[in-house]
Amino acid sequence: MHQTEIHTFLTHFFKENHCDIHLLSSHTFQVQLTKEMDKALMNRPFYWHYVEKTGAEPQPATLTLKTGQEDEEEKQGEFIHFGSPRLHDIFRFVQKKGAYGKFYEGVYPSSQAISLKPWLNLNGKISYKCHQKKEIFYSIGLSLITGEMLNDFHTLIANRSYLVTIPDYCFTLTPLIKPATGITRIQNHIKNNIEHDDHEWANVAEKKMRNDLSLLDTFYEDVFPKPTSYEKEKEAIIEQYQPIIELSIINGGLFYLSTHPLAHN
Repeated sequence: MHQTEIHTFLTHFFKENHCDIHLLSSHTFQVQLTKEMDKALMNRPFYWHYVEKTGAEPQPATLTLKTGQEDEEEKQGEFIHFGSPRLHDIFRFVQKKGAYGKFYEGVYPSSQAISLKPWLNLNGKISYKCHQKKEIFYSIGLSLITGEMLNDFHTLIANRSYLVTIPDYCFTLTPLIKPATGITRIQNHIKNNIEHDDHEWANVAEKKMRNDLSLLDTFYEDVFPKPTSYEKEKEAIIEQYQPIIELSIINGGLFYLSTHPLAHN
């Protein structure tokens, strides 16, 4: 996940959760948290217990976040990158509160009714695990009418406005592809891409694993029977190097759009 993607994600997240944002620079912004966001992100249970117990005026925290490398003299702000605990707290909040939703583009026709076409969106990550770890985030949209699939879907539709009810004088087209089938299509698409990726990283990890297991066997070559420590060390080596690829879904939704996602880009 690149820094520009993190910046876009954060600003969209805070706006969607009704937090006031004040831009300080192209990559630094200040966020006035709401009560809900403060409780979710700031880990201040005793403060909120006191406020609710005494009826005191709540004072949600203000965060200054930066998503790009500042000039050396610029000290303001918490630098947010993919490994930031703050960012992963937000991911967990999104996963818990917004796992699935249905949204309608906020369009207001002047003369004739507008049809809204259904798109299925899945956002998630691919985790590559061995002695090193790598995570790649994906956002894929699938037209439930034509079967067309688009990458980076969240960015393509981010600048539109949405409602949770159908706008007046609009109607939705009935999906030709069921959402459950659409989820399977997207998952198969991702798996197919993974299968055709370069997996030299896995070959390197397996070679290191074989070498370490061979070295372990050398240490215990003349020991019979093998002690418990041997089995534990063997398990630890396999756990450290065994290549694993995990595909997970963070959240998703149905988006009813008046025009193709690429039409506004």
